[in-house]
Amino acid sequence: MRSVRSYGHILKRALYLGMLVPLLSGCLLMSGPRESADRATDGGNVRVDFISAEGTETRHVQAADGPTKLALIVSAQVERGQLRIVMLNPQGAQVLVLEGTPEQHVAQVVVPTDDKGNLTYRIQATGAHHGGFEILYQPAE
Repeated sequence: MRSVRSYGHILKRALYLGMLVPLLSGCLLMSGPRESADRATDGGNVRVDFISAEGTETRHVQAADGPTKLALIVSAQVERGQLRIVMLNPQGAQVLVLEGTPEQHVAQVVVPTDDKGNLTYRIQATGAHHGGFEILYQPAE
């Protein structure tokens, strides 16, 4: 029969673990990342390649000097596992969800930036190996 002290120790560990879960839920771990971002007056791009990735992270890229609409070409590829790129509007709603596949998957969409010209996207990876994505953007006509 377990003592009250033993149950207290188990309860304490469970509470510590419970406090860590929210901190880890918004975390993206990548091994071997190669990231680049370029911006010019007529558009720009963001490119990320990795050996492996796990987790979720929301990122922002300064794509314009103020609020605007951007025409995007988004591509994603992953050899194994799951890679999802989610383009978000300023309110956080999903505008595009693109699943990476072994053959490069490409989609186009028009997305508004926030008041500061930031483009927002979310990376979701589960057991993803040898993958990457690219976001090309330019002002929408």
